[in-house]
Amino acid sequence: MILFRYILKNLLVPFLFSLFTLMSVFLLQYFMKIADRLIGKGLSFYVISKLIIYSLSWMFVLAVPMAVLVATLMAFGTMAQNNEVAILKASGISLYKMMMPPLFFSIVIASLLVQFNNKVYPDANHELRILLEDISRQKPMLALVPGVFSQEIRHYSILARDIDSKTNLLKNLVIYDQSKPPELTVITAKEGKIYLSKDQKKMILDLFNGEIHTSDRTEEKKYRKVVFSRHKMALDASQFVFRETTFDKQRSDRELSAQAMRVIIDSLNREVNKMYKEMNFRILTPVHTGYLSAVKSKKSAKLNLKLAYLRAQDIVKSSQNTVNSILRRIKTKKNRISSYWVEIHKKYAIPFACIVFILIGVPLGTMTRKSGAGVAAAISLIFFLIYWAFLIGGEKLADRGILSPFWGIWSANIVLGILGLILLIKTARERITLNLDVFRKLIPKQWRFNSENSR
Repeated sequence: MILFRYILKNLLVPFLFSLFTLMSVFLLQYFMKIADRLIGKGLSFYVISKLIIYSLSWMFVLAVPMAVLVATLMAFGTMAQNNEVAILKASGISLYKMMMPPLFFSIVIASLLVQFNNKVYPDANHELRILLEDISRQKPMLALVPGVFSQEIRHYSILARDIDSKTNLLKNLVIYDQSKPPELTVITAKEGKIYLSKDQKKMILDLFNGEIHTSDRTEEKKYRKVVFSRHKMALDASQFVFRETTFDKQRSDRELSAQAMRVIIDSLNREVNKMYKEMNFRILTPVHTGYLSAVKSKKSAKLNLKLAYLRAQDIVKSSQNTVNSILRRIKTKKNRISSYWVEIHKKYAIPFACIVFILIGVPLGTMTRKSGAGVAAAISLIFFLIYWAFLIGGEKLADRGILSPFWGIWSANIVLGILGLILLIKTARERITLNLDVFRKLIPKQWRFNSENSR
């Protein structure tokens, strides 16, 4: 029991450190990817915080299995470096017994991750998609360039010949108002300011010392001129203000739990069965109709026989088009069913990777005694890339119908699991050695941990 707690203690700290590091890397990469959709939107800290929180869900799903592998490599690498593995083996404790604590740890983590995938991840993914759509629809605050007409507000063209960057004061303004056709209103002002109303529903143009010229395009003689010392205009600012969607949109497969997707799959299967019955009916109907026409035509003249033949031929062509349409609908439904099954398997296959990575991490960790945390991270990245390549490739093949969803998603776990078992057995029997100097040379000097310097 003491050994059990000791190994778990050595595993927990590297796991938390690796998880935090990986989440930080994923988050930085994600914001670099969507930076162009956020810049100039004038988003509040609250909205940015929600975006970060919702994004952490899918990052967490990817980071946990990789953190388990890194933690296992670091924990057993440290134990091997301190000769603790050799001492334990000399005491009669096999590598299989030493693997029990991390295996128990991985099962607990995998179980919790399955719950996360079904209860937290779908809702977070759904809210993230809606939030990103809301952000994408928002336009940045009206940007005026001196000497250039701005037409960002519908029915209005605004020109400021000079802009004071310190006070944001607009000078020598010309505004074309075409909001009330057929009237055309031209407003000029020596100075003005622009700002949002308190409820942020209107954009206020506060103008000073100007004129308002109104003309009617249908009546040339109709003209009006107003001179003002101060004039305020309230324009619609809905396109410049961020507003969150309040209604619940339809969810995609990545925004549903496994249970919800199974309900949809059952419904789609029932629809497919109805389509098959309809198709069989369409196939048998022209045959039956043609048979009756042929029987009736025996008592009629040759002309009636020809008309019956042509009529039966038209029925067959019509039924053939209907059957082809039904087949296309069936194919579409089956593709949807396959995509749902792919997502269901992913909710369980990715957490199961935590267990698979223990099988790989324990034997490899005992071989990294002089390589340090940098090599552990490098090896983890290599295996995770292999796993991810298998997963993405299998998903693509499953979506195209080349592989079943099960084999497409679980093939990565199966292949790496077999590899891990082979490594574990050979390492336990001390029939395999691994030279990691190649990896070590690729790691920066400040990341290396040399056992000789630690003594």
